[in-house]
Amino acid sequence: MKHVRAMTLIEALIAISIFTILMITIISSIIFFYRANTSSLEQSYQIEDARKGVELLVRDIREATYGDNGAYLIASMSANSLTFYADTDKDDVIERIRYMLDGTTLYRNVLDSSGIPPSYTGSGATSTVSAYVRNIEEGTAVFTYYDSDGNVITDYLQVDEVRLVTVNLVVNILPIRAPEEFTLRSSATLRNVRD
Repeated sequence: MKHVRAMTLIEALIAISIFTILMITIISSIIFFYRANTSSLEQSYQIEDARKGVELLVRDIREATYGDNGAYLIASMSANSLTFYADTDKDDVIERIRYMLDGTTLYRNVLDSSGIPPSYTGSGATSTVSAYVRNIEEGTAVFTYYDSDGNVITDYLQVDEVRLVTVNLVVNILPIRAPEEFTLRSSATLRNVRD
């Protein structure tokens, strides 16, 4: 006669407890990994969107020209806003383009000229260039303006002196978690200025 050894109730409870602790540890590790990885992926997607937005902004600035109404290339400028004229869609109508930082979102507004004589009336079409922009919190200007000698222009009424615009965009989707803020920098020279 063979002896069959069976588990006692205490041995079964210990086995179940060890298995449960192992499963909780593994599941917690997986959840932590996915949360950390999700944050990094979201940050990289946002940085890529911001990079594309800065490329568009710089391309638009390089195309700045005189408005259909005869207005100067740059209509207004400040540390976090720039309004200028350009034909960005190549339809022979000069658009008024405004880039503005509102809170943590950088917007682009495009308004076509209309009427005879041409004028810029209405609200235009607004789109988001980049979200999670941290320039205001970091105390960093989005736009910096330079004259023909390379001097920084601090008087924002001197729009006719601007020859170069630099763009600094600080992006971070979740500031309380790594990675740190990511800064995108670029610059554009005004090509169509008549001296």
